[in-house]
Amino acid sequence: MLETELFALLEQTADAAYAVTERGEICSWNGAAERLFGYPASEVLRRNIDEVLEGRDALGTPALAGGTDAMIRRWDGTSGGIPDFDLEVRAQSGGWIWVNVSTIVFDNGRTGRRLFVRLARDIGQRRRNEELLNRMLEVARQLVSLAHNASHHAPVEPLSEQERRILQLFAHGTNSATIARQLKISAQTLRNHLHHINRKLRTHNRLEAVTHAQRRGFID
Repeated sequence: MLETELFALLEQTADAAYAVTERGEICSWNGAAERLFGYPASEVLRRNIDEVLEGRDALGTPALAGGTDAMIRRWDGTSGGIPDFDLEVRAQSGGWIWVNVSTIVFDNGRTGRRLFVRLARDIGQRRRNEELLNRMLEVARQLVSLAHNASHHAPVEPLSEQERRILQLFAHGTNSATIARQLKISAQTLRNHLHHINRKLRTHNRLEAVTHAQRRGFID
């Protein structure tokens, strides 16, 4: 009689509610559970809850949705109840949904049977918001890293037009002798220009200077 009254009460809650035995056998499944999970009561009653919902926790590891021995050992009836938890479960459609689950432990003094009453609510939007926030934070971290790198490699002073010409010619594969001849400068002057370029770009050699200048848009 007590369990019948309990199950009738669960029909009145807006949360998806179901009750399972200590072994996880489903003995109650309200209308809200049918709507959330997609399974009609007639299809799930007396089945094991873990076989129906295939619950797993945030780490993707199996997480039993029914009563477990470990949970029973942790719960002593005086600790304020079992903490709620987030669980990803498989709906009747085959898709996965996130729910937050609260637990009420019901001891039937007449029969000695213990039931775990689960109240579940859809938190899919909350999880999506959290994932979006995490992605935004990751992008922000990457932008900060890029800004740091860009700052680290920024020229101390702008390149001169002659220095840009030299880097552009090197980028096109022109050798040092040809560049000096085209620009009508000596080989030593060309080496001086390269020294100044590396100092301004904070690079260490000609190839690194060309690569850096291309990435920053200084040359084509």
